[in-house]
Amino acid sequence: MPPETTTAPGRDRRSQDVIHNIGYRDYSGPRLGRAYARRSLFSQSLRGAYGLGRSAKSKVLPMTLFGVMCLPAAIVVAVAVTTKMNRLPMEYTRYAIYLQAVIGLYLAAQAPQSVSRDLRFKTVPLYFSRPIERVDYVVAKFAAMASALFVLTATPLLILYAGALLAKLDFAEQTKGFAQGLASVTLLSLLFAGIGLVVAALTPRRGFGVAGVIAALTISYGAVSTVQGIALNGDNTSLIGWLGLFSPVTLIDGVQTAFLGATSAFPGGHGPGTGAGVVYLAVLLGVIAGSYGLLMSRYRKAGL
Repeated sequence: MPPETTTAPGRDRRSQDVIHNIGYRDYSGPRLGRAYARRSLFSQSLRGAYGLGRSAKSKVLPMTLFGVMCLPAAIVVAVAVTTKMNRLPMEYTRYAIYLQAVIGLYLAAQAPQSVSRDLRFKTVPLYFSRPIERVDYVVAKFAAMASALFVLTATPLLILYAGALLAKLDFAEQTKGFAQGLASVTLLSLLFAGIGLVVAALTPRRGFGVAGVIAALTISYGAVSTVQGIALNGDNTSLIGWLGLFSPVTLIDGVQTAFLGATSAFPGGHGPGTGAGVVYLAVLLGVIAGSYGLLMSRYRKAGL
């Protein structure tokens, strides 16, 4: 149907004002609301962290790092089953600490991919086209990054656990160790996701975000480990445990040493006891909550 036109009264037809009825209609379908928009954003962000739904090039790095994370676990299982070991040569709680470099590289690659592009191309305000608020955006991004890290770190533990059962190791002992390992990587995923997203959200440039995340993880760990080594050489062992509060990796190490029966990776094995472990846990939860608060503040300025 051609659009209807109406000539404003009192006007000459040659200089008329024309009103076009172009046939807009009200939407009468289902309105799915904020919860649906939040779930969609979480799903899209989680899939994007592994390159799913994107180009083949985008899948190479995350899938390669996922394979690198799982390969040592598969080797350990193969050796344990073949040689009929009576225990696994690696603790569940130590696995992520040993492979922290792989986890850090994955986080450095995917945290900027999750948030920096929205800032660079100024698409954050477009989320207002859906019934979504700032808290929904931040929660969805935070949960997606933490979930991606949990998949990365928990899958090797599952391989170790399945291999231990195939090797007919003690079921109760392996189940307890597996549960402790899952608790450890859950805390690690939340902590690293918060830190990675905060650093990545500071800049719309993905390259700067990658460098910032790597620096935040490696420089802090290197500095803390160096000072701990100096303290050990100076026989100041009481200082070693407290220094671990200043690096994400050593913070996780201290919590699992105090509460999850892990062997400490601190120099000389001088990890925190239960009393100091309470401080470690409080700091860890504080950093997670602080990361969430900083993200909320950042996106208030970004227009969401």
